[in-house]
Amino acid sequence: MDIQIKPIITEKANAYSEKLNCYTFAVSPDANKFQIKDIVEKLYNVRVDRVNIANYAGKRKQRYTKGGLIRGRKPAFKKAYVIVAKGQKIDYYSNI
Repeated sequence: MDIQIKPIITEKANAYSEKLNCYTFAVSPDANKFQIKDIVEKLYNVRVDRVNIANYAGKRKQRYTKGGLIRGRKPAFKKAYVIVAKGQKIDYYSNI
């Protein structure tokens, strides 16, 4: 099974990483905590203490066009809050 993982870089996520040593990732909806922990440890060479997960439902979106109303949905996703060991950091830009 191929698990997708993508860092979420927002003001709130940056505040969490600075104050709480907690990093935020958008992951595949079928990923579990153990898989997320293994992937983060392998990609960023850090020791993960804890992983918390939040499921987000897809939001409904609509727009008005010349041809009429177009309705759709944004995809659902899962957000993982990864807390790394004290004294360690994740550098998102090292893999670029």
